Amino acid sequence: MSKRFAIVSIGTNSTRVLLADVAPAKPRVETARSIGTRIGEGLGERGRLGDEPMARTLDAVAQLARSIRGHYVRLFAVATSALRRAENGDEFAQRVETMLGVPLRVLSGEEEAAASYRGALTAFDDLRGERAGVLDVGGGSSEYAAGDAPQPESVASCEIGAVRLTEAIAALAGRDGAVPADAVDRARKIAREALAPLTEHPPVQRLAFVGGTATTTSAIVTRRSMPPPTTTLTRADLQSLLERLLGMSLDERKAIVGMRRQRADILPAGIIVLDAALEVLGHDRAVATTADLLLGILLQERDAAGGPAPARAASETRRGFRP
Repeated sequence: MSKRFAIVSIGTNSTRVLLADVAPAKPRVETARSIGTRIGEGLGERGRLGDEPMARTLDAVAQLARSIRGHYVRLFAVATSALRRAENGDEFAQRVETMLGVPLRVLSGEEEAAASYRGALTAFDDLRGERAGVLDVGGGSSEYAAGDAPQPESVASCEIGAVRLTEAIAALAGRDGAVPADAVDRARKIAREALAPLTEHPPVQRLAFVGGTATTTSAIVTRRSMPPPTTTLTRADLQSLLERLLGMSLDERKAIVGMRRQRADILPAGIIVLDAALEVLGHDRAVATTADLLLGILLQERDAAGGPAPARAASETRRGFRP
């Protein structure tokens, strides 16, 4: 029997929707769409959501909700780092609830880490007793979870993300052409310091990356217009692409196959975070997967209702992206 769950997610950089049939042992993702809205623009460490970012995010929520209307039995809505930090986050959440008819749940960093971990586990075959770590690099924060079962043993939320690091080191955006080496050095230092808590977690044998930075990078590395369900990314891959992007103007970045235009300014910062995480964790590669936070939340909801144990997710997915 079909059990189609849907979720709308408001991230610091993107607003997304996922529709999946979670009844089978292998959950089938049927629709996945993302619109770049950057609600965290100019938010800083603590501030107010701007009128323009809120307006474009609400427009995106309305558009995405229309695209799945009538195709689900349950709808959920979540938000992440930007709404955790915003002084007017509760006010905006109420506007979203009025629009969707369901509460907007603002996830804690730890909840976000656990859900991303749960989603990414479907990208692995049987772990065979190995421990897995999952890093979700978002726009405003990066979450990490590790374990060898559907529920992680340890979680962490680090206050570093692609948007926040770009706002801290503005040269990374490429608006003034090639990025100077000293700016890159400062960004790497910030990323390593922010990710230092990851060293407190037990070692893992398998590592996965989720989030827009990871999937955009995998699309570019594999020279595809859309990210594949899973791709192995090495530190050499990350460093090669980073060097390429740092030497380009913003317009040149936007023309790269696989690049989402709205992400072109923040991708170098995101790659710096991914590379720093590999360094901190002592790994030289990770699996980038499209099975992430949103799928994880739907699986958590399924399991809470007594559904089957997690398995590898089906990869026949319709995905739509708009710059």
